[in-house]
Amino acid sequence: MLLFQESMFNKIHKQFNMSQHSVQVKSIENVTHDVLSIITEKPENYNFIPGQATLIAIDQEGWRKKRRPFTFTSLPEDDHIEFIIKVYHEHDGTTDHLMDLRPGDSLLLFDIFGTITYKGEGVFIAGGAGITPFISILRDLNKKGELGNNKLIFGNKTREDIILKDELEEMLGENFINILSDEKTGEYPHGFVTKEFLNENIGDTNRYFYICGPPVMLKRLEKDLAELGVGNEMIVKEMF
Repeated sequence: MLLFQESMFNKIHKQFNMSQHSVQVKSIENVTHDVLSIITEKPENYNFIPGQATLIAIDQEGWRKKRRPFTFTSLPEDDHIEFIIKVYHEHDGTTDHLMDLRPGDSLLLFDIFGTITYKGEGVFIAGGAGITPFISILRDLNKKGELGNNKLIFGNKTREDIILKDELEEMLGENFINILSDEKTGEYPHGFVTKEFLNENIGDTNRYFYICGPPVMLKRLEKDLAELGVGNEMIVKEMF
């Protein structure tokens, strides 16, 4: 899920004419304790590139103007659309209200946008819900048999917060690297994605680095990657 800063949200509104599509919810279920998978109908000729997103509003009185950006996690050729969305109960907003939806309820989808697209083999680095732009990209590469030596470094608070853990492990094997900040286990490293952790795990720096997470995390990652010798032109980023 992408929760952009207010300035970015305003730019999206100005850039597009905001065409609107009403779609029915086909299914909704939890993939972790606070993350939902929502599958909807797919509008005709509604095409996206893995990594892109759209604005969503709940098609109910009082919610239609509350448009929020979320990433597609399904594949472009699927006959449905999936969004994997982290719920923020403390906000008492759109994500919290999504938990009340049922199959047959409707969502409004708008124009497609996004800055993360696959450019070549590299390292994906995500913090929490920042994994969502990478899900469709990795699924697409896996389906095409083109995962190669792509690597995913995923930072979360606890083991229970790891989104699509089993699927990502099956796809990436040893190239799926987790680190937990709030829980110590014998399974995963404990701490944060620091420069030292990156240096131990990224290997060759002459490749693309795809990063998505909170603004503070992105700022730190850009600085750390630069100090490790990664050129700015090799960093593809999105904040949430």
